[in-house]
Amino acid sequence: MVTLPAEPSLHLSFGNTVATARLRSGEGFAEDLRRLALRFRSAVQKAPGTMEVDIDDLLTNLVALGSWREPATVTWEPQLADLATGSAQDAQAVAKRLTAEEGATGGPAAEDVADLVGPDWIGDLTGFQRRDIAKLLSLRHGANFSVPGAGKTRVGLAVFQALRRTQNLERILIVGPKSCYESWIYENHQCLNNQLRMSVLARDTDPAADALIVNYERLNGSVNELGKWLSARPSMLLLDEAHRMKLGANGTYGAACLALGPRARHRLILTGTPAPNGVKDLENLFGFVWPGYGRQKVIQAVAGGNLAKASTVLRPLFTRTTKNELGLTPPTVTLRPLPMPPLHREIYDALAGRFSLRATGSEDDFYALGRVVVYMLMAATSPALLSVGTTRYEPLPYRVPPLVAPERTRLFDLMQDLPSYEMSPKYREVLAIVAKNAAQGRKTLIWSTFIRSLNTMQRLLHQFQPAMVHGGTEDREAQISRFRNDADCMVLLSNPATLGEGISLHHHCHDAVYVDRDFAAGKFLQSLDRIHRLGLAPGTQTRITVLAAEGTIDEVVDQRLGDKLQFMGSVLDDPAVRELADLDEEPEIGGMLDQHDLQALIGHLNAYST
Repeated sequence: MVTLPAEPSLHLSFGNTVATARLRSGEGFAEDLRRLALRFRSAVQKAPGTMEVDIDDLLTNLVALGSWREPATVTWEPQLADLATGSAQDAQAVAKRLTAEEGATGGPAAEDVADLVGPDWIGDLTGFQRRDIAKLLSLRHGANFSVPGAGKTRVGLAVFQALRRTQNLERILIVGPKSCYESWIYENHQCLNNQLRMSVLARDTDPAADALIVNYERLNGSVNELGKWLSARPSMLLLDEAHRMKLGANGTYGAACLALGPRARHRLILTGTPAPNGVKDLENLFGFVWPGYGRQKVIQAVAGGNLAKASTVLRPLFTRTTKNELGLTPPTVTLRPLPMPPLHREIYDALAGRFSLRATGSEDDFYALGRVVVYMLMAATSPALLSVGTTRYEPLPYRVPPLVAPERTRLFDLMQDLPSYEMSPKYREVLAIVAKNAAQGRKTLIWSTFIRSLNTMQRLLHQFQPAMVHGGTEDREAQISRFRNDADCMVLLSNPATLGEGISLHHHCHDAVYVDRDFAAGKFLQSLDRIHRLGLAPGTQTRITVLAAEGTIDEVVDQRLGDKLQFMGSVLDDPAVRELADLDEEPEIGGMLDQHDLQALIGHLNAYST
């Protein structure tokens, strides 16, 4: 007599999206399922015998299934079962790493890397890159927190190549900003004799692609499609400039990455600025690398401590090359304070006085105070920006309408004839710096937050045939190519939100000027390294000039960025980062916010209310 298998009392499968799991109870177990739902924060009861939970919630709370009345009759969809098994293995791997003595974790050595990547690998690797590759290959999943400009793209590609040969990985999904595309395509050509079939996600994506690239902006709308792509064959998921998802489940990018993470056999993140705002950033990044139990182990290891402690405790789980290890000549970074003309000063003071009243009682309104910051940065650069606002090509945090001043106020009177006011001292200084550099045959990279400011400087600098790249630039590659290769093009105008990551200009430009900066320390560090990175000729002098209008929000930003860079440098054992916090002052020759930023801003505004 053949005994038929019992009907499952509980079956677990994937839900309607790659981010959810579905739990369906058998006949007579609906009440058990209702009680089980109370154990999961994300549980949604779809019907008396059906509920859905977030994948990460399920993997984090697998122990809850131990309370099921008939565990022997619980069944799983095979791929979801593999995820649960992998989560438990991840937890063991994290625990072992965090408790092992330094050097006792095994894995390949730096001298083994050449054999691991195989004869098809033709790219040069530095000693610190081989060290980082070896450590990442010793991890089940990993993080590379090497400074911008250390060649993390090449390291990530080498890790994938080694895993293709040793663990039968077949595909890699690369998530990054649009600016990283050029670097991945370049490294693919430079490093592999038989190049990967690399494709950018589009309607006509190559179905046979070995490597698929997608930008963070497209990620949310493509989660299900990409989840299926990752699941179809053994794959790696790599996040380039992974700090973009540091908000974790609370951010659009982070939620999409967390949904995709469990579908990949291997996960790797690359970022040179892993935690500009504190330990929560690290927790969210590691939540992607080690979801479920692994993430819990990370949280337990940090145990509510500060970021310095977290970095020390978690060091076995990441690799980092510091700025000093690159062997570059340190950049000369100077702060150039500029006095305001009288009318410019009057407008700024009147604006600050108005906003000081608005800020009172709004200390917890990040959105409103963020708009205040944008207007204040505009006023410190050029009051004319206030009357026109921003364009739709600015990143969302910077988009503000023209400022409308209340009638019969001093600010209203001052703003009636903005174009007739004196030229912004910052623009005048930019013209002087560019002219001086051009006379010496040196190209200059100009950074400004606002596109209208870039447009103004493009006209002002017309004799130097400037190239310009911002969010609305359609011929981006052509503009960058002209700056690199046209001897008459002496200036590139851009904003850090557009060009601050993924692009290399160090072979063509050694001078950068910041017309304005915001509170984002990570973005500032990333943009600095467009011209100061691995491959720079020995002895090359790199000069960075930061312009600051005296007595304005520029000085508040400078102080806050200094604090953050000191913090990041001490946490990641990088004196070169700490040195950037102490800018030398130099006389003239011619977003986004954390609680401390808001306190500094309100302190600045309060000076105008007394």
